[in-house]
Amino acid sequence: MIKVLIVEDEIPAQINLKKLIEKCCPDSRIVMTLTSVRSTIKWLEENPEGADVIFLDVELSDGVCFDIIEKIKPSAEIIITTAYDNYAINAFKINSADYLLKPIVEEDLTRAWERCKERIEQTASPNLEALLDIVSKAGGQKDKEYKKRFIVKTGEKIIIIPVEDIAYCYSEDKSTYAISRNGTRRLLDYSLDTVQEMLDPKLFFRISRSCIVSINSIENISKHLGTRLKLQLTPRWDEDVVVSRSRTSDFLEWLDNN
Repeated sequence: MIKVLIVEDEIPAQINLKKLIEKCCPDSRIVMTLTSVRSTIKWLEENPEGADVIFLDVELSDGVCFDIIEKIKPSAEIIITTAYDNYAINAFKINSADYLLKPIVEEDLTRAWERCKERIEQTASPNLEALLDIVSKAGGQKDKEYKKRFIVKTGEKIIIIPVEDIAYCYSEDKSTYAISRNGTRRLLDYSLDTVQEMLDPKLFFRISRSCIVSINSIENISKHLGTRLKLQLTPRWDEDVVVSRSRTSDFLEWLDNN
């Protein structure tokens, strides 16, 4: 089931949207309904992977939904809902899956939902090369050769980034960045999925959908919200670096074995 978060401060609109989702999106499960910028930020901080799709009303009781995106940058697909059409450019900038004008009609909601499902499936689909590599190693064939350096073009310059100098990589607004040990940020010409395949899994671990860390960049680890783990990296990242709940066990095993 696809987990849905609704952010809407008008109760009648909440009720109407819930009914539409239940009717048009049978593979959905509404996990939470919130009414403000503050409560949504708090919930997403505590549940970074708690929703796959977020329906966001633009104008909330304490601000606009774009304040949430700026603060959290959720990995979930976003569907903007509003009674006004003057927010379309903002919706485009945050790469939302769709932009629905109220009153929302079934046809528009179904179209938006199918688009979200397609984007989610593209993100979650297994990579054939990675699967073949696993089979190859299981059969005793030669180990895969991993990337030793990335070549980045900056203006008229070509920059060489040795892999051993990379502290972590992360995705943001559909772009992928590598942070070097000296804090320099470089844009890579690959998706984070592709970067993960290029890096030696003994040295790098993907802690979430949006972040890969080097074992040498981890300064300390602390408990976060019960069983979850929070990392302090070098160089520091402005946002909390949290290991996804589904990856915590594998992460600890990776630390223990490398």
